[in-house]
Amino acid sequence: MFEDLFYDRLIKLRERKGVSAREMSLAIGQSPGYINGLENRNGFPSMQVFFYICEYLDVTPSMELFDRPRNR
Repeated sequence: MFEDLFYDRLIKLRERKGVSAREMSLAIGQSPGYINGLENRNGFPSMQVFFYICEYLDVTPSMELFDRPRNR
């Protein structure tokens, strides 16, 4: 469940930023297909790469990647 939330938010935040998965992968120092692999639920980033992702997307680790949506 936690992983699904991460993957879904990763896609949403990347698309909101208006960059391709390839662009983001290269910008965070990974291979061209890295983010695409994550978005297809192939693996989970290391802690170091996770923080690069947060920095690139301009979010804190708990801000939008982990907070569960609240019913309003």
